Amino acid sequence: MEQHVLVIEDSASVRRLIEVCLRVLGVEVTSAEDGVSGLDAIRGTKPDAVVLDIGLPGLDGWEVLRQLRDDQETSSIKVLVLTAHAQPEMADKAAKGGADSFMTKPFRPLDLRVQVEKLLAG
Repeated sequence: MEQHVLVIEDSASVRRLIEVCLRVLGVEVTSAEDGVSGLDAIRGTKPDAVVLDIGLPGLDGWEVLRQLRDDQETSSIKVLVLTAHAQPEMADKAAKGGADSFMTKPFRPLDLRVQVEKLLAG
């Protein structure tokens, strides 16, 4: 069965870049442009991994992560937090919030693929 990665990113150009980067892994990649639709997609499709932006309109990435971890149905889904906020405390906050991995923008496509591959592997 093909693995599924959901990208939750409000910037259309960044979202497309992430999708292109990840499709070469041979996984299904779908996306959402805000936190509310992202949570709906997570609950509806149960992806294997989520690439989650923090600065989302409406429901921000921190709240998406909290709700995902608080729900027994979605708590084990792997999450990579990807944000433009490069302060060291952001990585700590992501880890404390239950993120499995953390990266900052701008990112190298190869680094993103490696991180997502690690999440999907286990």
